[in-house]
Amino acid sequence: MKEYRVSYAPPTGKPLGTNITFKICTKIAIPILNLVGKKQWRGASNIPHTGRVIVASNHVSYLDVLFLTHFLYRNGRAPRYIGKEGVFKVPVIGRIILAAGQVPVMRESKDASKALEHAVKLLEAGHCLGVYPEGTLTRDPQGWPMVAKTGLARLAILTKSPVIPIAQWGSQIVMPTYEKKIKFFPRTPIKILVGQALDLSPWYGKENDPVALTEATAFVMRAITDLIEELRGEKRPVEIFDPHNSDLPRTGNFKKKR
Repeated sequence: MKEYRVSYAPPTGKPLGTNITFKICTKIAIPILNLVGKKQWRGASNIPHTGRVIVASNHVSYLDVLFLTHFLYRNGRAPRYIGKEGVFKVPVIGRIILAAGQVPVMRESKDASKALEHAVKLLEAGHCLGVYPEGTLTRDPQGWPMVAKTGLARLAILTKSPVIPIAQWGSQIVMPTYEKKIKFFPRTPIKILVGQALDLSPWYGKENDPVALTEATAFVMRAITDLIEELRGEKRPVEIFDPHNSDLPRTGNFKKKR
């Protein structure tokens, strides 16, 4: 992996975490997001305006990050994400998102272990870190969260950071899961529901215990799925989709013709 100049400076600006590049990006992106989506946001008071925090959400569309960032930005925080390196290799765009404070990491490689190191440094500096615990777009046929990876739990336990569960729904209508075509009209309700901070203290000191990490991960995902049930107005399936028990690849667009 090539070397990237990543900043771990404490967050400044208003909203907290904003720099000039981040602000310019929002000036461009927010009008477009408002064009395709109608904001239906609830629970914003659960987002702390200062201090380190992890916001954890379900993942149903490539647009999730933009809609979640819009929500957080309008409610006092400019988040940081650990993103796949491929995005940072896109000409111009890669340099822009790097300058906006985002951090690249190569998936499924030795370098992927650095993701935890990057995340710890960002949280220690006082940033708001956005995390999608599933690690990729859901592969569940009905769009429900899958069995998640344990990276979020390890990070939260190690840093003793508060975890805020968030449910998103509607972005998959604007841009269907694993597709890149945008539906502009009619405008789609973009629903975001934020829960109260989760208490992971029962697992503190157990960041290297596989059983504890699995339990803490399931605890976070139950909270997220509870919120999704409320947004969707329906019950989750009895069995949670587990990508490890399917024939689908662990990463990448499994719908793409190869």
